[in-house]
Amino acid sequence: MAEQIVIVGGGQAAGWAAKTLRDSGYRGRVILVGDESHPPYERPPLSKAVLTGSRPPESCYLWARERLQALEVEQRQDPAVAIDRWQHEVRLSSGTRLHYDKLLLAMGSRPRRLRCTGADLPGVRYLRTIQDSVEIGQSLHPGEPLLVVGGGWIGLEVAASAMSKGVPVILVESSDRLCGRSLPLALGNYFLELHRGRGVDVCLNVSHFALEGRGRLERAVLHDGRSISVSSAVVGIGVEPNIELAKACGLEVANGIVVDVRARTSDPDIFAAGDVANQPLGSDEGRIRFESWKNAQDHGILAAKAMLGQEVPKRDIPWFWSDQYDVNFQMLGIPPSGGRVYQKGATSAGSFVHYFVRDERLVSVGAVNSPRDLREAKRVMVDGKPFDPASLSAVAVN
Repeated sequence: MAEQIVIVGGGQAAGWAAKTLRDSGYRGRVILVGDESHPPYERPPLSKAVLTGSRPPESCYLWARERLQALEVEQRQDPAVAIDRWQHEVRLSSGTRLHYDKLLLAMGSRPRRLRCTGADLPGVRYLRTIQDSVEIGQSLHPGEPLLVVGGGWIGLEVAASAMSKGVPVILVESSDRLCGRSLPLALGNYFLELHRGRGVDVCLNVSHFALEGRGRLERAVLHDGRSISVSSAVVGIGVEPNIELAKACGLEVANGIVVDVRARTSDPDIFAAGDVANQPLGSDEGRIRFESWKNAQDHGILAAKAMLGQEVPKRDIPWFWSDQYDVNFQMLGIPPSGGRVYQKGATSAGSFVHYFVRDERLVSVGAVNSPRDLREAKRVMVDGKPFDPASLSAVAVN
């Protein structure tokens, strides 16, 4: 039997893994299996350019179908439903059984579902796929309010995109801040003021609410009794990793599929990459599951090389970005829970940088409209030298 690698998933991690296998000299069969008809694609444009209609869905594709064919990557719209580790087989929904020599799990994650009265009404939508983005975009009409549930990155980007189309936005968040899982308070407050300044009605500390309507969404009733007339809502309250296949076949799972530094699971012939993988941060830094564009790409490349027994690339510093209105925000590294914070530039000026320092080392940077400063800060982080705020024109802040 010819050597064969099966990749479960159709997103960025899966696509880059497939291409890297070919770029690295693998000549066996490469089969991608998933539930979408599209070639592997990236997701960031879905909450921005594709949603607003300024770019077609095909612009998200990593490569055209012809390129995949040229790489001899087979793609099947036939999702995996079971893994037989002892027979080295993946069973698809059609009943087809695919043998694998190595298996990559890159199923990503799915939106966490809203649990409230009326959550299943027509008009309540989630954003994960190209089809989701197209449907949300078609539901937006100037002057007709949109309810956004969740003050994380998806919620904020959808809110900004909707406002750009003349759609009034009411955003509800259960906590007392925006992006509480990923941003320090000062940066969360910056985005709160940004959106309120652009006209978004941001409601924090919304402990519960109900969605109502006869046959479809017509209004939201907040915990304080406020009633909001809306016919469309987008829910962005986080994601859940698609671990069911891994768990059912006995792989180690814990907030994702547990992998080592080479993306290998508890089975030496099965690897996992991207959103679904719980990976080590460093020697003594614990573990994390990254939900970012760059991680999906880099981890897919790393997993492909690891499956071939090749030397894997050194993991880069975690990096994340978001575009909202005329603001480009980039976060490098993971902000520590302690340490000191330095700032360069004035928040009111529209461009500034926050430097997060622990034990005299720069460990994270948050930059608003300051890509050059971010690149300079990355060099400092890579060098590992003691942080010198004067060299970056930064001053300490509370």
